[in-house]
Amino acid sequence: MRVLLAEDDDLTRQGLAEVLQQEGYDAVQAANGSAALDCFTAQRPDFVCLAIMMPGQNGYDVCRAIRDADPDIPIIFISAKSEEIDKVVGFEIGADDFIVKPFGVREVVARIRAVTRRCIVAGKTSRQESFEIGDLTVNPDELRATRGETTLELSLRDVGILELLAQNTGKVLDRNTIFSHCWGEDYFPNSRTLDQHISQLRKRV
Repeated sequence: MRVLLAEDDDLTRQGLAEVLQQEGYDAVQAANGSAALDCFTAQRPDFVCLAIMMPGQNGYDVCRAIRDADPDIPIIFISAKSEEIDKVVGFEIGADDFIVKPFGVREVVARIRAVTRRCIVAGKTSRQESFEIGDLTVNPDELRATRGETTLELSLRDVGILELLAQNTGKVLDRNTIFSHCWGEDYFPNSRTLDQHISQLRKRV
């Protein structure tokens, strides 16, 4: 799933891009409003994260332009502007959510997963059938898995890994196979990245 991330602060943008990529998204970055609109037209993302105060065109203007082109695409504002009027304006022009800086990574992840579920329900991405792996039932469309009455929250990356393992029950998968399926062929493998992700996923499931 592709996300357009428009933010003029380099550190914030790169930090958010890293979070999104860890979750399994393809993060397309833009450093100003004009670049954001160009990226939107060229890349056709599944949803958009926008700062408000950006050079060129501000986030409100970008949001209006995107809404004119696609009335249904989810848009999240991520901004230091925290007054009630800022949020009201954002929602009135078509934002689906508004995250105030400074923010916690868990909050951003939770909001983005919620948007992802809405994208799937709205048919903007392909729907996937649930599947079982051991005593775990994985529901890709909900980014969740269940074991009895226990519900586990999953990322897109988690779902991809579990799906690959379920399709290859009883087989040993090498690192390149996992990276290619779950990170993409353009990703440059790093053993530590894979080890950490598998370790965290194992603890949760």
